[in-house]
Amino acid sequence: MRRTNKIVLLGVMVSIALMLHIFESFIPLSGIMPPGAKLGLANIVTLIVIMFFGFKEAVVVVILRTFLGSLFGGGFVVFFYSLAGGLLSTVVMSIMYKRFDKYFSLAGISIAGGVFHNIGQLLVFSIVANTAGIFAYLPALLITGVMAGYFIGLVASFLERYIKSHMKWLMK
Repeated sequence: MRRTNKIVLLGVMVSIALMLHIFESFIPLSGIMPPGAKLGLANIVTLIVIMFFGFKEAVVVVILRTFLGSLFGGGFVVFFYSLAGGLLSTVVMSIMYKRFDKYFSLAGISIAGGVFHNIGQLLVFSIVANTAGIFAYLPALLITGVMAGYFIGLVASFLERYIKSHMKWLMK
């Protein structure tokens, strides 16, 4: 793939991830999920970028989406929580996809991403607040991370099949 095409496609991926991030902020989840928990719809894009572009590109997309998302809502502090979770989950999902894809489906890889996203955010919060007590919240976040990760993985799996069968030019 030519460099220009790659840059344009990654820009589109950042835009889609940002739109999903903003769209998700309008979904009422109170009473369904623990406070602060999200579905992580933008991680669909992260998985797609890992599959079709690679780790470095996924990191760039996560950083840009997190930065722009914090500008549109959330602020400076939320940026660091989101960035820590996003980068940790991207590292874990990339390793699993590259090294262990024979053993894990995309849903399994995405579940790990959801779990490690929550762990990354809690680590940053525990450092900022200087307390490990926040980890009492981990079991609730792990449950939501597994459920949301499974859903995100199913969607990414569907999109992977669609892209491979209908968008062969993307594979070049």
